[in-house]
Amino acid sequence: MEPKKIEMPVLNVRMVDIDKVVANDYNPNKVAPPEMQLLKHSIEEDGYTQPIVTYYDKEHDQYIVIDGFHRYRCAKEYFHLKEIPIVTIDKDLENRIASTIRHNRARGTHQIIDMSHIVLELTERGWTDRQISKHLGMELDEIIRLKQITGLKEMFANHVFSKSWEEFDEKARKST
Repeated sequence: MEPKKIEMPVLNVRMVDIDKVVANDYNPNKVAPPEMQLLKHSIEEDGYTQPIVTYYDKEHDQYIVIDGFHRYRCAKEYFHLKEIPIVTIDKDLENRIASTIRHNRARGTHQIIDMSHIVLELTERGWTDRQISKHLGMELDEIIRLKQITGLKEMFANHVFSKSWEEFDEKARKST
């Protein structure tokens, strides 16, 4: 059996006027504000490492986003870019919808144990909780939970604990 030919639209990245790019009206993917801020930060730190996947609508002379809507939003709303990197695929509407869903679902999720090992690695390399929070887009309490999973006391060596708990002396309480 001969292997299926795989297309490579990624080899045809080009810059287009951002005003010619529009969102599709069927993407169910929503990004919460913290993740949107993380995407913005990621683009600030690393640049655009992935083009926006589009379909070219000849009738309206515009590119409809199939994947990368939030990267498109960052370009438009935060960075005010005049042009953005795109690739195009030529599919009918039903297959564009399927492609959008595949792109969304194929991203997967981060596994808790694996993330706890990453937090451990960064901590061992001298990153503070605040650095991990900023660069990985995590809340401080999430970092603490991931550190707890590893069970290593070294993870908490530089952690500043809340002073909300006080030592309670049972004998003193009984004498009052």
